[in-house]
Amino acid sequence: MIQGLPVTGISGRAFIRNTGLTGVTIPDSVTSIGEGAFRLCTSLQSITIPDSVTNIGDMAFEDCTGLTSVTIGNGVTDIGNMAFSGCIDLTGVTIGNNVANIGRGAFNGCTSLTSVTIPNNVTFIGEFAFSDCADLTSVTLGNSVASISRGAFSGCNSLTSVTIPDSVIFIGSEAFRDCTSLKSVTIPDSVTFLRQQTFSGCTSLAGITIPYSVASIGQQTFSGCTSLTSITIPNGVASIESNTFSDCTSLISVTIPNSVTIILARAFAGCTSLKSITIPDSVTNIRQQTFAGCTSLVGITFQGMITSANLHSNAFFGLGDLRGKYLAGGIGTYTTTAPVSQSSVWRKQ
Repeated sequence: MIQGLPVTGISGRAFIRNTGLTGVTIPDSVTSIGEGAFRLCTSLQSITIPDSVTNIGDMAFEDCTGLTSVTIGNGVTDIGNMAFSGCIDLTGVTIGNNVANIGRGAFNGCTSLTSVTIPNNVTFIGEFAFSDCADLTSVTLGNSVASISRGAFSGCNSLTSVTIPDSVIFIGSEAFRDCTSLKSVTIPDSVTFLRQQTFSGCTSLAGITIPYSVASIGQQTFSGCTSLTSITIPNGVASIESNTFSDCTSLISVTIPNSVTIILARAFAGCTSLKSITIPDSVTNIRQQTFAGCTSLVGITFQGMITSANLHSNAFFGLGDLRGKYLAGGIGTYTTTAPVSQSSVWRKQ
């Protein structure tokens, strides 16, 4: 109450930089918390947001570095951009059942947060919403999430597994980039496009099943996944983009479907464990340095003929005389001995 009147809102920047504030009780009369309302209240330790509040403004609790616990009431529908960003001591958060949107960077850099449950009403997870939550080991995604935006969980290097529900139709670029402890991911049939760098740098990811619903895989999607041993590209994918599987140093098996027509630059560069691969007859174009640094690649089967104009002069950079032997010999299997280098001599079987 202020002058006998109930407080219905906390205005933007109302308590900004109030470093002596250790606790606050928000009354049931409050319906909104404004932009930056408690930003930089570095001594604030816990907060309970009542069910009367429907909106948490952008940066409302940003950089409240002493905040350890947050309970978001069931009246809240929107968590604003960067609302709790930089709350480095935050270990637990309860998200209310009616939250529909989690804003950009909402919990970015909450390095002590260990687990999070996204309730079933949430449909949208904003860009970098939980990025760089270094201690985050467990994420439960509700069954209404439709969109996981760019970088949503990037840099969560303690996260070990993720199950993406059937409701998800969009996974943004870099969504799980540099989740270095991530060992398994389940991608539902509702997903049709894996964007660039989605799983780039996930160095513990040993296997992943890409559903046949996926028609496009972006640049660097699995680049630097150094534990990935095998991959089956679903039938329907038309191109293997630049650096899609580059530096997957444990990759030994790749299945390319007949739907693929072009393999772009450095798609498999640095796959030092890859020993053999079959190029289907649907492939009519291979760009530069596609297999550069594949020092164990001793067998390639070509099921179709690619013209000299569509076979880049450096398509097999570092693989000796393979390009010339294939253009002269045509369809078939070509072999050499390891380690493969620029001086390697290939023979048609």
